[in-house]
Amino acid sequence: MSPGRRGLTSVIIAGVLAGSACLSDDPTITAGSATATTTLAVGSGTGRPSSETTSDTPTPPTTAPLLATTTTPRPRVVHEQAHAPFAFVGGVTLLHPSDRVERVGFHEANHDGARQMEIAATAAAPFVMETRDRPTGSRTAADVVVDPDRPIRSPVSGTVRRAGSYVLYCDYSDDFVVIEPDDHPGWEVKLLHIDGVAVTLGERVEAGVTLLAPRPTRLAFESQVEEDTATPPWPHVHIEVVDPEIPDIPDPDGGCP
Repeated sequence: MSPGRRGLTSVIIAGVLAGSACLSDDPTITAGSATATTTLAVGSGTGRPSSETTSDTPTPPTTAPLLATTTTPRPRVVHEQAHAPFAFVGGVTLLHPSDRVERVGFHEANHDGARQMEIAATAAAPFVMETRDRPTGSRTAADVVVDPDRPIRSPVSGTVRRAGSYVLYCDYSDDFVVIEPDDHPGWEVKLLHIDGVAVTLGERVEAGVTLLAPRPTRLAFESQVEEDTATPPWPHVHIEVVDPEIPDIPDPDGGCP
């Protein structure tokens, strides 16, 4: 989801979450909606019947003022819940990371080891985003659109394996947490776009209870999920579940310039 970068390599994600310098869940940047304008041209002439005599001085054509049309803001519907499940995968139950959620947008993850999620009946207005032309499943990652002023809590019970800050798309500061879930030891639940990490390596976390960050990160660019959410947009938390034993094939065109 970086400006003009839909195909950032998954090796960037794995590298940064392991402690390198750059990481991305590949948010897609879309062009902003321009204000539509319509020009109404009024024909020239005096409007007299053809049998009447007209002046030798031609009447200049006139043009009506531009008629501007604007896009009606999309209304926001907020789902308030006590961290109910939004998805299931491999025996792991994923809870909403916030108690105030607008929508959950599923999309193709960047990592080949990301597992396909099953949408829970209690998911907040779930939908599947348009393809990003990746070889992973259509629901291998989720962008959970959350209240910008509410804390982010752990979506699973487990142990923190990595946490800290990284540089998103080599330009933007962001934080992340990686949790090994109790329900599937060896797998990794990854959260991106959180502001201020409140847990440390080796710490035990409880689903829906443990504070991971005081708030989500407000990204400095438009993300793909914003095409289907309210205006002005709320931030989102990216969540995916990865099996590290599945080799990840890097994108040869990915990486920082």
